[in-house]
Amino acid sequence: MSENCSKEACSGCPSAGGCGSARQQPFAALHAGSHVKHVIAIVSGKGGVGKSLVTSLMAVQMQRRGLKTAILDADITGPSIPKAFGITDHAKGDENGIYPVTGTAGTKIMSMNLLLEDAAAPVVWRGPVISGAVKQFWTDVIWGDIDYMFIDMPPGTGDVPLTVFQSLPINGILVVTSPQELVSMIVEKALNMSTMMKVPVLGLIENMSYFECPDCHTRHEIFGTGHVQDAADKYGIAHTAKLPIDPQLAAYCDQGKIEDYPTSYLQETAEYVLKTVK
Repeated sequence: MSENCSKEACSGCPSAGGCGSARQQPFAALHAGSHVKHVIAIVSGKGGVGKSLVTSLMAVQMQRRGLKTAILDADITGPSIPKAFGITDHAKGDENGIYPVTGTAGTKIMSMNLLLEDAAAPVVWRGPVISGAVKQFWTDVIWGDIDYMFIDMPPGTGDVPLTVFQSLPINGILVVTSPQELVSMIVEKALNMSTMMKVPVLGLIENMSYFECPDCHTRHEIFGTGHVQDAADKYGIAHTAKLPIDPQLAAYCDQGKIEDYPTSYLQETAEYVLKTVK
């Protein structure tokens, strides 16, 4: 528990007194038909900063290196991963478990939208039910052999992040931010939570960092100068990266063709993760 934690504030919480301790063991049992070597979570303290984009790009980068990749979409109420990969098929299951849907380049994906008859239907569930569904994506899905699984987390530091950190063997997290001062402040909450849960931060990714003019190639910081390096220095995080505002990339995502986009975005981040997570 954090030195500044108020025990009274934890009253009634099933994890009372355990948030700041080492992650509970054993972790939730992975499906017998699965073997996942490394698990990386993509987090932020705020929504709309580009966690799903970073998750997708990281999976694409690893896939291009010949590695077997997967995405567990833990954003149950706001899933967007299937859209970026152009997946419209539903996940199927049998007596053995649930089978993820595979993208055109081979990335295996499980998302709530792959289980709904109507992808636009809202998921109106309470926190514990949502957390249970995320855990089932780990325990009941037949992932097969996976080198790197990326978890697209919902925003904030609530039930789902706590469930993932305590129940899954997370090797590290990538924290996504944007240049605005307010967002940077909120992201610090995610960094503080990772410290409390003893999950290493692999890097900070600043999305919407700049726009590069296609004619003169001048970079414009539309949302102001970011503070990603300041936060990295403050928390002793070795790796940072910046993603631009790229209309062409957005178009590829809208068309469900992110695997086809000829980009080197997050290439250095992928190499850093490969070097760091053994």
